[in-house]
Amino acid sequence: MPFPYGIVHAMSSSHTEPPLSRVIVMDQPLPSPLATHRVEIRRITIAPSYAAGLHVHNGPVFGSIESGSAVYQIEGQPETVLHPGDVFYEPEGIRIARFDAGEAGVTFLGYFLLAEGVQADLVFPDA
Repeated sequence: MPFPYGIVHAMSSSHTEPPLSRVIVMDQPLPSPLATHRVEIRRITIAPSYAAGLHVHNGPVFGSIESGSAVYQIEGQPETVLHPGDVFYEPEGIRIARFDAGEAGVTFLGYFLLAEGVQADLVFPDA
């Protein structure tokens, strides 16, 4: 049976698992409606043990860790260690206290939701 959109998947007749699985890994409501005009996706790599520092985004950012690990913390909340496959959300205008690479560094995909005419921006406020 062909797959939609020209996607070809190899399947074994002895395969006992379903050939396709869809799992919701995050369902994050936004604090207010956002007229998203485009989504910019960036692959971001942070060197081993580098601390990105306190920062604030001008729009919501979602991400997923590809390799390595990072310590993630929204100011005033507990820190979390993110590993490959983990997802995260950095709300617009909220202070991100930590996004620090682990000993092996970290590479992740960041999904920036942007309104029309808006460019993704990052501010590093004074502590």
